[in-house]
Amino acid sequence: MKTLIDHARSFAATHVADPRNTEAFRALGAGQAPEALFITCSDSRVVPALITGARPGELFELRTAGNVVPPYPATGHPDVPGGPHAHPRSEAATVEYAVCVLGVRDIVVCGHSHCGAVGALVRGEDLSAVPAVRDWLEHSVAPDAALRSTAPDTADVAEAVQAHVLAQVEKLRAYPCVRDRLADGTLALHAWYYEVHTGRVTAHRPTSEPARPAFVPL
Repeated sequence: MKTLIDHARSFAATHVADPRNTEAFRALGAGQAPEALFITCSDSRVVPALITGARPGELFELRTAGNVVPPYPATGHPDVPGGPHAHPRSEAATVEYAVCVLGVRDIVVCGHSHCGAVGALVRGEDLSAVPAVRDWLEHSVAPDAALRSTAPDTADVAEAVQAHVLAQVEKLRAYPCVRDRLADGTLALHAWYYEVHTGRVTAHRPTSEPARPAFVPL
């Protein structure tokens, strides 16, 4: 922790006060206009700004366990997220704010190799010791999700993670704000896969075989 504290303590003097950065940081006081919403895992090995080279104000981030995008809250039933007795969802609020208020033109869903959440699902691991994690994944990942039928034949669970990323992109399409912006051509969705051990980033490209998603270098 000491290294983190030391860096935070000196950040303003060594970075913000640098004449090359001062004006850019001062402009942040007037508001933000990020280029994209970047949805990824909470995993400490995934650092969106480092991967993309984004500067402060250029990325709006949503990080969840397993880069899960929950279904958009439905209404009308107390047992359904968004029903009369349900709690609002932070994830949905973040997406809506990015799309409707900040007006981002791109949303990236980025999964990563060696993902613990995806690995736990494909390997059928016992998560009873972490009930919040268990319930989050069980509630957010459908029983018939493609990743659940993927064999955990590699340590990086690449195939399962890529299938999972595509499923999250599809869930985003059901968000009203996303659906509307897609329809008028002012928003684009992207599915990325990041290898934590190589730094390699690939992106999904449609193929003639939907069952075999193609992730190719950017």
